[in-house]
Amino acid sequence: MTKVAFAPDVFTWPADEPQLIGSRCPVCQAVTFPRKPSCPRCGNPDMAERLLPRRGTLVAWTIQGFLPKAPYAGGETEETFRPYGVGLVQLGDEVRVETRLTEADPEKLRFGMELELVVVPFRTDADGTEVVIHAFAPTES
Repeated sequence: MTKVAFAPDVFTWPADEPQLIGSRCPVCQAVTFPRKPSCPRCGNPDMAERLLPRRGTLVAWTIQGFLPKAPYAGGETEETFRPYGVGLVQLGDEVRVETRLTEADPEKLRFGMELELVVVPFRTDADGTEVVIHAFAPTES
């Protein structure tokens, strides 16, 4: 089966240890995700690519309990949709990212828990191609 990334410019995949691709301003040091062509803080037009930490801590979360409307491209129907977690993850002292979580049970999520970037299936296209996305999963440590 062929696998492709939903947004190949957002994370380094295929890679044994994928990372999110952000940017950093060489003038004011602002870090962004996703990558930006210019700095939202100081306006510098020359942002440098920055690979972000793979691990972070959970700052806030919710559960997506219903099928999102367009432009969501997950491929589910009302009948096949399964809830998933969405979280705000602090990556070191660099940046917070809003992201999908692998855990959908709110009883298993807690403030400050450690998470790690993983790659998970998103949908399978009609030709059998599996489309993958990045998400954050609780770590065992």
